[in-house]
Amino acid sequence: MSRSKTIFCSLKNHPVGASMGPMPRPRRKGAEEVKTLERGLSVLQALAELKEAGLSPLAERTGLTKSTLYRLLQTLVRHGFVEEERGVYRVGPKAFVVGQVYPRQNLLLAVRPEMEALAAETGESVNLAVPAGREALYLDQAEGARLVRLFTAPGSRAPLHATGVGKVLLAFRGIPEGLSLVPYTPFTLTRLEDLKRELETVRRKGYALDNEERELGVRCVAAPVFGPGGEVVAALSLSAPASRLSLEEAHRLAPRVVEAARKASLRLGFVPAL
Repeated sequence: MSRSKTIFCSLKNHPVGASMGPMPRPRRKGAEEVKTLERGLSVLQALAELKEAGLSPLAERTGLTKSTLYRLLQTLVRHGFVEEERGVYRVGPKAFVVGQVYPRQNLLLAVRPEMEALAAETGESVNLAVPAGREALYLDQAEGARLVRLFTAPGSRAPLHATGVGKVLLAFRGIPEGLSLVPYTPFTLTRLEDLKRELETVRRKGYALDNEERELGVRCVAAPVFGPGGEVVAALSLSAPASRLSLEEAHRLAPRVVEAARKASLRLGFVPAL
């Protein structure tokens, strides 16, 4: 009874409507999540502008504290939107894949007819690849009609230095810092000076060859696809078993591959220099 009476007296001394001190505000979880998302996007935007940066330059660019920035970066790294190497951050492959959804639609619409025409004419498989960090990312393939043909799954990745599409991207877009020249076969170019000489040849001839450098028994010829601004946005390649696609045959087919890539470039709005 005494306890009930005490409670009653306490209520009596604080009638309904009287202030009993500040009540805690409910957490606005949705607003906090939106703010975190906005910060994460600002970090990606800063990385896109800086190309790559350490924690201090990023903090200065975004206006975030280093502790907040570090937590955001680690989350982005875990999900593949950012890459980290020795404290240096750059945009990751997942951000590229997501960001390419819109332009990829136009790219596929422009290139697909030329891929199908080339595959029908030669009977060989034709691939389309775009740059993705230190790799090439295959977007599409038009399969050849040959009984024995090569298949490259869209979404798969390939090294830049050991493939035809990769060499095209390196020749016209430059060599990314930290590119590792891993040997895949005895024919892989593993010395930087040899690769640079090869890329100069690619720029001069307008096409690249993969001479069994990624996989023994596979050979391909690739050419650049140019965007409206004159930049190389993709590479188109024809691949076949080396037993069927000799080096001589690859060089013979190269002008046809270059022509298919040129037509695709025109569809994208590329205007060649006069």
